[in-house]
Amino acid sequence: MTVDETSGACSDCGEALQLRDPQRQQDDSELTDMMHRFIWGSVFGLPVFVLAMGPMMGLPITQWISPRASQWLQLALTIPVVFWAGWPFYTRAWRSIITRQFNMFTLITIGITASFVFSLFALLTPQHFPSAMRAGDVVDVYFEAAAMITVLVLLGQVMELRARRRTGSAIAELISLVPSTASVIRKGDEYEVPVADLQVGDLIRIRPGERIPVDGTIVEGRTSVDESMITGESIPVSRQVDDPLIGGTFNQTGSVVFRAHRVGKETVLAQIITMVADAMRSRAPIQSLADAVARWFVPAVLLISLLTFCVWALLGPEPKLTYAVVNAVAVLVIACPCALGLATPMSIMVGVGRGAKEGVLFRDAATLQRLHSIDTLIIDKTGTLTEGRPKLTHCAAIAPIGQDDLLRLAASVESNSEHPLASAIVAAAKSESLTIMPVSDFCSHVGAGIAAVVDGRPVQVGTQAWLADAGTTFPPHLCDQAEQRQQQGETIVFVAVDGQPAGFLAVADPIKSDAAQAVKRLKSMGLQIMMLTGDNERTARAVGKQLGINTIEANVRPEDKQLRVQQLRNSGRVVGMAGDGVNDAPALAAADVGIAMGTGTDVAIESAGVTIVGGNFNDVVKAIELSRLVIRNIRQNLFFAFAYNAVGIPIAAGILWPWFGILLNPMIAAGAMVFSDLSVVGNALRMGAGRFVDSGLLPKPNLSNNMLDQRL
Repeated sequence: MTVDETSGACSDCGEALQLRDPQRQQDDSELTDMMHRFIWGSVFGLPVFVLAMGPMMGLPITQWISPRASQWLQLALTIPVVFWAGWPFYTRAWRSIITRQFNMFTLITIGITASFVFSLFALLTPQHFPSAMRAGDVVDVYFEAAAMITVLVLLGQVMELRARRRTGSAIAELISLVPSTASVIRKGDEYEVPVADLQVGDLIRIRPGERIPVDGTIVEGRTSVDESMITGESIPVSRQVDDPLIGGTFNQTGSVVFRAHRVGKETVLAQIITMVADAMRSRAPIQSLADAVARWFVPAVLLISLLTFCVWALLGPEPKLTYAVVNAVAVLVIACPCALGLATPMSIMVGVGRGAKEGVLFRDAATLQRLHSIDTLIIDKTGTLTEGRPKLTHCAAIAPIGQDDLLRLAASVESNSEHPLASAIVAAAKSESLTIMPVSDFCSHVGAGIAAVVDGRPVQVGTQAWLADAGTTFPPHLCDQAEQRQQQGETIVFVAVDGQPAGFLAVADPIKSDAAQAVKRLKSMGLQIMMLTGDNERTARAVGKQLGINTIEANVRPEDKQLRVQQLRNSGRVVGMAGDGVNDAPALAAADVGIAMGTGTDVAIESAGVTIVGGNFNDVVKAIELSRLVIRNIRQNLFFAFAYNAVGIPIAAGILWPWFGILLNPMIAAGAMVFSDLSVVGNALRMGAGRFVDSGLLPKPNLSNNMLDQRL
């Protein structure tokens, strides 16, 4: 396969390809062109359909315009649809023919052309048709078939191109994490320079609230850094001299100076961008069954049409040539892939629409098709199986301090901190209607704890080790309680008041209420479940135990997640990946199907093929069940389409003539085609009504929220 560099298309079949350069400006010219062709094709094509099919629908078309005038008007309207709107199909079909790479465009173009040429011949020379095919000087024409096939295929092309365009926005989201400038210290002076001009060895100052521009090591100061884009964990980590910093992460509290070690394409974030781009480009579009059979169906139909012409020209009754032409063209007309072309897109469109109502958004048809065949599901922990927002789970107080007093004092101190644990404690106090009191002498010890005076009483909130260094020792039974909760994956914050132990607060990221039931359902569907998380081993094991997940890998970095996905795929597994963070983006893009939780980052959502709008893990089950239902529906539709062709083509060729004297009247052929189309459409529409899942996990989510509006 070669690439046409001017258009970015395959020189063999004309299909548009994914650009190799992930940072290259995306060209929407093809999408714009196809959209214009679809709009104008619809403007001209719909009147053709009404003129042709109106009488069958009860419209008094014949009272408004004569049959002959109607046919001339249909011709005038069909010409721009077929030869302007549908011209790209002719270009691609011609390339497929000269390279012998037959595809759906070959089949569709032959059907469009056969319908148009037959109709044109019937309109211009009705006298050459057998009398049984004429009503006076009028022979039935099929311009509406040529026009509407063109319009429907154009609609499919617009949907595909829109999906392809969205893949580039994931790269843009990642690139946006890098600031445009940085404060560099050179020869004792501080300068603001573009990030692109940074060099290895530069000293860079980062202030609170700024993003770190490149990778490096701290040489001065200490701070806390939100590394959720890398680890997926919302709790910031403490960083001091000699600790590493990662470009794109968010500096929260302190001002530090660090030395750049990796810049440009060598940074961790740049490597993530490259991995996402490579994974997206490596995912070839799935070939539909219709495209696969086109390789033999197209030449087979042409051969049957040619044989039909020869047999009737040699052996048929007079006028032999007329019968030969009419029956040969009838074979091409009845083989027009209208039902075959509708079989997959109708099921896909109905399935995708039903999924949207259920809170499941699919990027494209290829994703939906792939999802039904996954046998391994990799799941991120934070934000996917858990809420992603720490909450207070327990408050243990030591007399004479009561639980309310303990929580109020701790929350008052923590109200001056931006740490996620602090936010959880303050939120818990407010939910209990406790008064948050003003503090004085506030002091923060990064990575250890905070201290302040509340209502004249010194209060310390932090780790047990930090408080022990300050001379506060907690009783053994309280330490045992704290240890048990830590074994369950909770984070413990100890509190001292007036220099005496007052108790502890337990904070955890709660497991989603629907996660356990969903995991059980996924297992019953025959899927192998694996948890990959950047969190620590103890917390990951605790969550896995509660959910019944036995295969767990903790402390996993983004590149390791992506590598693990690739290893599983190379071993023959069909892998789905569910996640919500920037750190999951490479793995989401590398998986056969990426599933992003709608409550997560835009980067994760844009990297995935499926988005769970409400963030409910049960909807992952719905997505898989829906994909299986759609594929089953597609197979049923293809059966209807192929059965129609298998029966209709021999009859059109005249196989019944020797025994019954029956030829396939074009009106009957049109009726059979309509019946085939209605069978396909009706079968697809069944998915839009009633329940499609048999798990009965959740009611339909309320999609009238701002988040869905933003995603759409």
